[in-house]
This record gives sequence, C-alpha cells and structure tokens, in this order.
Amino acid sequence: MKLMEDYERDGYVIARGLFAPAEVDACRQRFDDLGASGKPIPQYWQPDLESTDPLKRYPRVMFPHRFDDLSLRMLLDRRVYDVLVALLDEEPIATQSMFYFKPSGARGQAFHQDNFYLQVKPQSCIAAWTAIDPSLPENGGLYIVPGTQKMDVVCPDTADESESFTSHFVRIPNGLKAVPAELQPGDTLFFNGSLVHGSGPNRHPTLWRRSFICHYMPRSSTNVSKFYGPLLDFDGHPVDYPVTDDGGPCGKEFDVSKYGTYGKPLVH
Repeated sequence: MKLMEDYERDGYVIARGLFAPAEVDACRQRFDDLGASGKPIPQYWQPDLESTDPLKRYPRVMFPHRFDDLSLRMLLDRRVYDVLVALLDEEPIATQSMFYFKPSGARGQAFHQDNFYLQVKPQSCIAAWTAIDPSLPENGGLYIVPGTQKMDVVCPDTADESESFTSHFVRIPNGLKAVPAELQPGDTLFFNGSLVHGSGPNRHPTLWRRSFICHYMPRSSTNVSKFYGPLLDFDGHPVDYPVTDDGGPCGKEFDVSKYGTYGKPLVH
C-alpha cells in the first residue's frame, strides 16, 4: 500500500481535506468562543488575561476531549481511525488531544520528538495534526525532518526560549533537512513519534495558526507515560496500560510532566 510505503520512507503522510470545511469552522468557532471568554478550565486551560505574551493569553488547550464533545468526536473520528489502521497495520488507541491557538506574534516550538514525552513502548506514538487555519512558514507552520523517524528518541538540548515556548531542542542530524509541511484547513498530517519536527514564531501580521492535534499508540504497545491516561479505544472505552518507568533517554531524574505549557506539569 502506497500510504504505508510513504509513511515508512518519510515518517509522515498528509491526508488532504480529511475534515470538511463545516467541521473545521465548527472546531475554530468552539475554541474561539473559549478564547474570547477568557474563562479558565481548571487543569486544562489557564489563560493569563493580563499578559502581553500571545501564548500566555491564548495558551494551548490540553486534553479538550475530556470536557468537550466536539473534541472527543474529532479524536475518535472514523476517518482518522482508517488512516491510522492503514499506517499502523493494527488498531490504534487514543492518548491525547490538544488545541493550539498560535496568534500573530506567538513563539514557535523548537524541534522535538513526541515520543520523548509519551514514552510509548515498543514502537512509537503517532500524531494526527489537523490544520484549522492555513499552516505556512510565514505564520509559524510546522516543519518536519523526513528520515528522522528511524532515529532513536534522544535527550534534548536547551532551546532558545525567545523563539520557542518550550525549553527542549533536538538537533537535526547531519545529512537531513527540515521541510515545511504546508497545510490547508482540514488537512491532517500524520507522523511518527520519533520524527523530529517543530515550528518558528508566527510572524504573519494577522493570520493565526490554529490546529487540533491528537496522539495515538498501537494497541500492541505495552507501555506509555502515566501523564496521558486514561486512554481510549475508538469506541470511547477506557483502556489501561502499564506505565513506562525507566525515564526515557534522559533517565528517571528527568520529569516528563514538565512538558506542560511554560513548564507547568501536565494534568490528567
């Protein structure tokens, strides 16, 4: 199957127009309403209404599927399921959802590997990154490094926090190159949890770069970081997995819970 061949070769595939315009508009409106309200959702969204930092006023929303039916439907959408099954050759399990606002002037996120945080074993996690706005280099769109899905997950260096809102940075290996994953609203980028990816600041004067992002793991994997439970199958039923307890490539002294916005722990 060409889809799987492309995924195995490059570490990613793009499903163009996976979500219809009306579905994208509904998602945008749902989170625009949340952003305009400025009302915190304890454990999941904590805006700072006084901050001049766009990502403190509009921080990412963590695990929206736990309080929002539209987000739960998108997380467990059967079209997403079909692509995941084709790529994984087995049943996927849902681990996480997030919504990024990324207004004009917002910092990016330095190059990183998702499975550094999810710690899925064996194999890796897989992301489904859906564009709600156009995702382009000029508005802080995602860059990916094809071929890095074959490398080990590594302990990151320190990022430039004037450019990145997270502090971790994975260097691009010699001989490989970052390329922009240019997306239109409704396109979904699927990529391997070892694939190095990241984004720069949103330098566009008006265009936001909203995105709805989910993570999954193969059913046959046996471990995952404790910060992502409870997990769900695609019927919405909770699924339990043992917790990865070796600390990953940085060892047990590194606390992956510090991956939350601005170093605050993830909640579950």
